[in-house]
Amino acid sequence: MSIFDGMSGILSGILGGTVGYVPATGFSRQIQSIFREAPIEVEGADGQIVRIDAPTWRVGRDLAPEARRGDRITVPDGRTFQIMVVHPTGSPASDAFLICELQIVGS
Repeated sequence: MSIFDGMSGILSGILGGTVGYVPATGFSRQIQSIFREAPIEVEGADGQIVRIDAPTWRVGRDLAPEARRGDRITVPDGRTFQIMVVHPTGSPASDAFLICELQIVGS
């Protein structure tokens, strides 16, 4: 157990909303998470700050541990995005965020 456990759920509840997640295999489900279209900065694997200009989806890895390239999400306004890249964060928490870079595929 880590002092960080539970933080992604709190942040998703405050800053996020419900997103429809459709994995390539498995069951579709609604997930409380954070969708953003504005650029964000994340820490890369080598400790460097990386700017992501694509839309992103932040989701607790305990909620979508199978998130992979090709999976899709649908945001509340009906647009559908495909996951292109999944970035794990460096947090030791069991529910740490995964940050997924997205590409729009439908509206």
